[in-house]
Amino acid sequence: MLLLDKFTRIIRHRVSLLISECFSSGAFRPRIHSAFEHVAHGVSNLPQLLTGTTRKTKIVSATALFFAACAFGAAGVVPDNPDNADPSVHAIQMNLALPDLSQQVEQLAEQEQYYSSEERMRAGDTLATLLTRLGVDDNAAAAFIKSDPLAHNVMQLHPGKRVRAQTTTDGELLQLSTTMADGDQAVRNLLITRDGDRFKSMEMPATLERRIEMRSGQIRSSLFAATDAAQIPDGVASQLVDMFSTEVNFASDLRRGDRFSVVYETFWHNGEPVRSGRVLAAEFSNDGDEYRSVWFDDSDSNAQDGRQGQGQGGYYGFDGKSLKKAFLKSPLAFTRISSGFSMRMHPILGIWKQHKGVDFAAPTGTPIRASGDGVIEFVGQQTGYGNVIAIKHWSNYSTLYGHMSRFAAGVHKGEKVSQGEVIGYVGQTGWATGPHLHYEFRINNEPRDPMSVDVPNAQPLNAMQMQRFRAASGDMSRRLALLRAPESGPTKLASN
Repeated sequence: MLLLDKFTRIIRHRVSLLISECFSSGAFRPRIHSAFEHVAHGVSNLPQLLTGTTRKTKIVSATALFFAACAFGAAGVVPDNPDNADPSVHAIQMNLALPDLSQQVEQLAEQEQYYSSEERMRAGDTLATLLTRLGVDDNAAAAFIKSDPLAHNVMQLHPGKRVRAQTTTDGELLQLSTTMADGDQAVRNLLITRDGDRFKSMEMPATLERRIEMRSGQIRSSLFAATDAAQIPDGVASQLVDMFSTEVNFASDLRRGDRFSVVYETFWHNGEPVRSGRVLAAEFSNDGDEYRSVWFDDSDSNAQDGRQGQGQGGYYGFDGKSLKKAFLKSPLAFTRISSGFSMRMHPILGIWKQHKGVDFAAPTGTPIRASGDGVIEFVGQQTGYGNVIAIKHWSNYSTLYGHMSRFAAGVHKGEKVSQGEVIGYVGQTGWATGPHLHYEFRINNEPRDPMSVDVPNAQPLNAMQMQRFRAASGDMSRRLALLRAPESGPTKLASN
């Protein structure tokens, strides 16, 4: 009991000190003082609680005493709240030097100002109208563009091509630039610059951005009308014909409602299209039959022939089988059959006679292609055939092309030709009543019907090539699947 009395006095003393030190002033001092007095009174009664008769009372009392002591000990180390009534304030003064605006204006006035503008070529544009729209008022520059062969190419640009100019405030030309691309030639930048009182022109190769475009369409009248409606370049449409020419005769086999999808390259420069590239994959639905093709570069397969890396690619079905047949179904891209392989009344002799070939009616000058790889065996004139070429192919195959208006440049006996290579042009020389191509297909020098003869495909891919082929064809297959849209109209998808 003496120990508890002593502990109680210590607690009461500690409470008194806390009240006097922490709450010596303020509106809440009486209330807080009263609260602490209640706590101290409770502590003074702890001896009676600890001497209670039950064990439970003693445990609870001792626990309360322990936590009270901890609370008072913690309160003793809590820092005082800062007095924000009189914060420390320091005034800082600094002199800032203002810029001399008049001096800046003078400096800007001394600097020569340049102006840049860009215009597109318009149909009927002259050099004067183009330069006027560009803000150029420079007779020396106009004279240079007219006289310099390279600079004059600016006026050969097609409508829609962009031309950029940089001039002074007085309209003197400082620089003029544009991008030029002619057919399959490399795309190049044309730059005209001022050097004092003189001008100079130069060409530089242009860096192109390759994109992949995907489009589809439906045939309603002709293939080219459908590709135009789908905004597919003519070069891509021609490749589409070449891809399926061994399976589809585009002159006679097309049906209204036939559909096609194509994935192809395009090349861009400064945000505008420059030219189209290769068709990477396509599918064609013709009268219920489905044809699919994908480009695959198998150049490494020819390493043993010393031709590795020379682009020995070709088109394949998605099963890995080459679509390239030994012979084209038609030596002309677009035509109609005017006379088939059958008995007929000869138009000149007036007698029934076996027609040993197929006549393709076409306008004079239509290009004629070699139907297969081979060597020219004869080139010249024969009485009935007029201007004629005979080609010896591999094994025992040969073909003959008659009634040509003229031969292609450089064609001569013994020359090697490739499938699809132009060898001459349609005419009506010899015994012909109108412009057409007489085409004969021979096996062991015996004429056969080229429209029905069965010819083999090219050599299939090996195991290593098939691994690379599956990776390339898988991506193209997914792209074509995206293009199988409803038949409401052409579909376009583009990706970089």
